[in-house]
Amino acid sequence: MQRKIIFDTVRRLLGRGFSRREVIALDAAISAAQGDDPFPGDGDIGGEPLTIGARGVELIRQFEGCAKVRPDGLVQAYPDPGTGGAPWTIGWGATGPDIKPDTVWTRAECDARLDADIARHAADVWAAIGQAPTSQAQFDALVSFHFNTGAIARATLTKRHNAGERAAAAAEFARWNRAGGRVLPGLVRRRAAEAALYLAAE
Repeated sequence: MQRKIIFDTVRRLLGRGFSRREVIALDAAISAAQGDDPFPGDGDIGGEPLTIGARGVELIRQFEGCAKVRPDGLVQAYPDPGTGGAPWTIGWGATGPDIKPDTVWTRAECDARLDADIARHAADVWAAIGQAPTSQAQFDALVSFHFNTGAIARATLTKRHNAGERAAAAAEFARWNRAGGRVLPGLVRRRAAEAALYLAAE
C-alpha cells in the first residue's frame, strides 16, 4: 500500500496539512488496516498508544450516522441540530471550515474523512490520558466522547479517569448531554452507551 496516496487524499479532504501527532496517528491506522501491530504491547495503555477498537468505531458510526444521503448517492451537508446552523456537518459527523451549507461529498469521501477524524481524535485522547492505565474499552469510550464533544483535554471526566476514579469518571459522561443549551435525547443515549462501554469488561 502506498501511504503517500492515502496521506495526500486525506490532506485534500481536510484542506490543510497534518500536525506531527496526526501523522503518527494516521500512520498507525494504516498499519492496523494492513494487519500490522503498530503498537505491540499487552493491550492496555500505559506504555505505547493503542488505536481505537472495533467497539469504539461501531459506537461512533451508530450515533453519528452517515446522514443526508441523496437519491443520487451523494452526501449533503446539514446544520448542527443544537444551533440549526453552524457548525455545518457532513457524512459521519465531519465539521470544519471546509464544510459549508452547499458542501456535497461522495460516500467514499465521507468514509475516508471518518477514518482520518477517528485517528486524530484517538491521538488527542492518548495525549490527554498520558500514562493512566486504560483498557481498550475505556479508550474506545473516551475517543467516542471526544469525537462528539472535542472536550477530552478539559473535561472533568478526563481528570477522574487519570486519577483512577473509574466509577466517578463513568458518571461524568451523562453531564455532556446538551447542545445549543438544550438537553438532546440523542446525546443522552450516546453518553449512556459510552459510559456502559467505559465500564465494560474486556
